[in-house]
Amino acid sequence: MQTGALHPEPVDRGRRAALKLMLAVALAPRVVRAEGHPRIGLALGSGGARGLAHVLVFEVLDELGLRPHRIAGSSIGAIMGALYASGMSAADIHARIDRLTVSPEETWFHSLLEEDLSRWLGFFRPTLGSGGLIGADAFLAYLSETTGRTAFEELRIPLQVVATDMWTRESVVLEAGELWPAVQASMAVPGLFPPVSLGERYLVDGGLTNPLPYDLLLADCDLTIAVDVLGTRTVDSSRDPSYFDTSFNTFQVMQMAILEEKLKRLQPDFLVRPDIKDVRVLEFYRFAEIFEQARPALETFRRDLALRLERS
Repeated sequence: MQTGALHPEPVDRGRRAALKLMLAVALAPRVVRAEGHPRIGLALGSGGARGLAHVLVFEVLDELGLRPHRIAGSSIGAIMGALYASGMSAADIHARIDRLTVSPEETWFHSLLEEDLSRWLGFFRPTLGSGGLIGADAFLAYLSETTGRTAFEELRIPLQVVATDMWTRESVVLEAGELWPAVQASMAVPGLFPPVSLGERYLVDGGLTNPLPYDLLLADCDLTIAVDVLGTRTVDSSRDPSYFDTSFNTFQVMQMAILEEKLKRLQPDFLVRPDIKDVRVLEFYRFAEIFEQARPALETFRRDLALRLERS
């Protein structure tokens, strides 16, 4: 695994460890640790629209008066992590989701294909012939404007964004320099978004190599919370799988296999797995249903986390 922001030249392990230690020291003044609370590492997983459920985790932390020591995210987890790390509250992020998410009759991808000038069409424009179907530059510009942050160093909580090097097939961790190109790389689902060129690398979706990057937090945090939003699908024998069903579910099969193998070796302190069923990757308009399905798991998490903190 390669760690850093746009440093393609190899570095030895000793130098890399020293650089990481220097970075941790440099970031430490920006971290506020509540008296008596452990340093919390929050890992936010990939999962497309199901990743909107990450905001419910933020709600739990806000209600308990907790602030993560560090956040790591892949794909939608990188987007949500960047919003929360910028200093936005769970309520702020929830309000943005309510404002932007379209209705069931106006799914952004359907509107895009129909060339209807909807809200989301302004964010995601066709880019056929560039390695993907749509581009996300305008969407990332909106996030930058919303948060008022443009660089990792401006965030209130240290953030690690996971992407994948398309040619070396390695996981790449971005944690310094420009923020939104890193997020754009992490969310670049192959076939949907074009690869993102950063330095000498072409980067794509971080979920391809590390769909739930809690392993990045174990060495620096006292307590790790990993949020898996891959969800589940039930068999639909009434129709053949569509092109997007086949493509996206293939990615999720791979992501689940990666995660299950990692869980055999490393365990977070809390593994939060909302039972989100039959929500497709692009069905952001179903945000209310996503929240409803996810809340039981988050209520259990709230109770268990509160008990853990009382005992610590």
